[in-house]
Amino acid sequence: MSLSLFRGSLVLPDTIIEDGLLAVDKGRICFAGPQVEAPYEDDSSAIAIPGGYIAPGFVDIHVHGGAGADYMDGSLEAIRASNRVHAHHGTTTLFPTTTTGQPGQISRMLEGCISCKAGWRIDDGARIGGVHYYGPYFAEDKVGCHSVKGRRDPCPEEYKACFDLGIIQVATCAAELPGATAFYREAFERGYLVTCGHSNATWSQMKAGFEAGMRHVDHFWCAMSSISGLRQEHGFPMQGSMEQFVLMEPAMSTEVIADGQHLSPELLEFAYRMLGPDRLCLVTDANRAMDMPPGQYRFGPEEDGVWFESDGKVGFVSRDALASSVVGMDTMVRNIFRNTSASLPEAVRMGSLTPARRVGMDSQIGSLEAGKQADFLILDEDLRVRQVFIAGEALSAD
Repeated sequence: MSLSLFRGSLVLPDTIIEDGLLAVDKGRICFAGPQVEAPYEDDSSAIAIPGGYIAPGFVDIHVHGGAGADYMDGSLEAIRASNRVHAHHGTTTLFPTTTTGQPGQISRMLEGCISCKAGWRIDDGARIGGVHYYGPYFAEDKVGCHSVKGRRDPCPEEYKACFDLGIIQVATCAAELPGATAFYREAFERGYLVTCGHSNATWSQMKAGFEAGMRHVDHFWCAMSSISGLRQEHGFPMQGSMEQFVLMEPAMSTEVIADGQHLSPELLEFAYRMLGPDRLCLVTDANRAMDMPPGQYRFGPEEDGVWFESDGKVGFVSRDALASSVVGMDTMVRNIFRNTSASLPEAVRMGSLTPARRVGMDSQIGSLEAGKQADFLILDEDLRVRQVFIAGEALSAD
């Protein structure tokens, strides 16, 4: 028999079932609900999970690397190393994210992700849901820790060739760049989550992007336009920025890096209360220094990425400029739960079902529901990962 039963507190999208039963068969969930309603005459073989939770696997739509590897390194070894470390922190599906690399470096990364996705096995760690085509189309003064020499305006020949590979599922471009609306329109027509990031966009530029299919903004408050910044460039009257557009337009979503270093607790609470758990995603934006000792590392390709420093808590290029996070999704979920008024189901939802919905994969992943892939976590009372299952298979502790 392939049926496996787990008994404990189930974290569903809107509630916790204290005396719940999760049934898994052939890599799929076949039941998730109260034990008394389970359609099994004998559940004596169920594995009891005392003092913790059974939760859906996390979904990370914005992640650059970990364990000393960056996805832009492009090799199967680097991709799998990053996938494994994120899986141990509860992420079961992720979207490797490009930087402002050269065209050949981005192509190498895409090809590596295609190979890794096609040949996935449990030892590879988290599954690749698709690629987040993030760099290279950023505003020049908003590249952050990315290489400015790799930044460029949208090139249809370049991005269409990348899109045609069939691995991209999320696509970012700064809304004010020439050719941005054509980029958004192409990505939207292909069914991608279309985003604006690393941008100085005005309200009117955001509106034009929205009309072309843009529906998401990368890492809220980080590398994005502000009213005061736009006033310095455009004068008076002051103009609305990306923040105001996202807050006002109900079809827009965004994401926060809840590592305790990028945003203060009051900003996390503000984002949660203004946007709610169905428009706010948790992301790691993690770099290669994740789960590595403090020191200097490259952001992006190993051969020429920008040097940054990690102190074990966060990455930074200078003491007033951060360089992505160095922790996993389990930290993000714990922090949003501890530092906001979000309930536990909502905190988990922002790290699982909400991003899954935004990329159009919620029929397969993101929650404990019958028919979905059996991606789930065993968490202790402090929301620390005890065990990870992907497609019903247990991830080894190594």
